[in-house]
Amino acid sequence: MRRNGEIIIIEDDEDDRNFLKDIFESLGYPNKVVFIEDPTLAIPYLSSPDINPFLILSDINMPKIDGFQLRSQILANDDISEKCVPYIFLSTSKNPENVTKAYAYNVQGYFSKEENFPAYRLMIQNIMEYWKTSLTPVTVC
Repeated sequence: MRRNGEIIIIEDDEDDRNFLKDIFESLGYPNKVVFIEDPTLAIPYLSSPDINPFLILSDINMPKIDGFQLRSQILANDDISEKCVPYIFLSTSKNPENVTKAYAYNVQGYFSKEENFPAYRLMIQNIMEYWKTSLTPVTVC
């Protein structure tokens, strides 16, 4: 994990992408925010040796493959999993079964998407601040 690395947002919904874009712009972090709207493109992008993200935020309900399937593919890919990138689900679902299933895939967080800009902004800010100070194997090497 690189503290100034890219923030990867895997989200198929345009309105959700725009909302998150506005939130990150308002927060002013130096990290480049990269949106991947087709989850099948995430593995090739993240596999590149030149890509060392800071954080991955992923929706669950997406076409082609869902967030759980994508997370499974990431865990099975050594080129990506060795980068120790925190993987966090952002979902409209508060279904306890989804939350339990998410943690079975070794995610580092599961958050419900907010409709209120200030509340969503605060949630994203808290996530960012936590991971900016957290140590991972990559940051201590």
